[in-house]
Amino acid sequence: MKHKPRKRFGQNFLVDQTIIQRIVDSINTGPGQTVVEIGPGQGALTLPLLETGCDLHVIEIDRDLVAKLRLDYPVQLNDERRFFLHQADALRADIGKIAGVDNFKLVGNLPYNISTPLIFHTFTWRKQISEMLFMLQKEVVNRMAASAGDGKTYGRLSVMTQYYCKVEPLFTVPPGAFFPPPQVHSSIVRLIPHHSLPVKVNDEDRFDKIVKAAFGMRRKTLRNALKLLMSADEIIAAGIQPSVRAEQLTLEEFAALANHVCG
Repeated sequence: MKHKPRKRFGQNFLVDQTIIQRIVDSINTGPGQTVVEIGPGQGALTLPLLETGCDLHVIEIDRDLVAKLRLDYPVQLNDERRFFLHQADALRADIGKIAGVDNFKLVGNLPYNISTPLIFHTFTWRKQISEMLFMLQKEVVNRMAASAGDGKTYGRLSVMTQYYCKVEPLFTVPPGAFFPPPQVHSSIVRLIPHHSLPVKVNDEDRFDKIVKAAFGMRRKTLRNALKLLMSADEIIAAGIQPSVRAEQLTLEEFAALANHVCG
């Protein structure tokens, strides 16, 4: 039976073979490497990845697709212990435990409806991940790569992603490359976790709270947006003017705010 895409799982299946090959080439994996694929769907990337010789773990939430994947893949791949199928919700899964190694690549065509929380979830294993390659809504990739001064495109996702990773937008994917076609363009982005973080942050939880609060009320000045976390005098002491808004601050300036609060 043909699988009907499910809206609740945000399913848009990649069907363009040229795009598929371009993605696999961008992943640049091979024998001896471990790859974790989030949301394999109908396996568009799965077999091409296995053909590179890598050890592949796939995480799929849809039980019907899990059953289809079990049927579609040759038994010998399981015998060689190179293909591992995990029925799980990627938002709750222990991705590092699933990979089972200290160095792996993470790939996936991420559902648009959960892409941002899923990206934040993956940062938990950034020290184990050598690189991530994701297909996302083009707007989301633009936000990840945005800089201070880029207006509404620049936000919490920009700051936190760039704190943890180097962001490399690669190429755009048109709606016609999917079934069913989404109403937006997609982009492929490579995220490479920093070996050494670009700025010193004394308390990452505090840093995240400040960034989240600042952009949570982005139309307000820092004086008002951060009033529950720090006073205007403390903002000044960190070298920042309380009259500016979050979208004007660089990653370094957010770190300065967080470090001042943390003492």
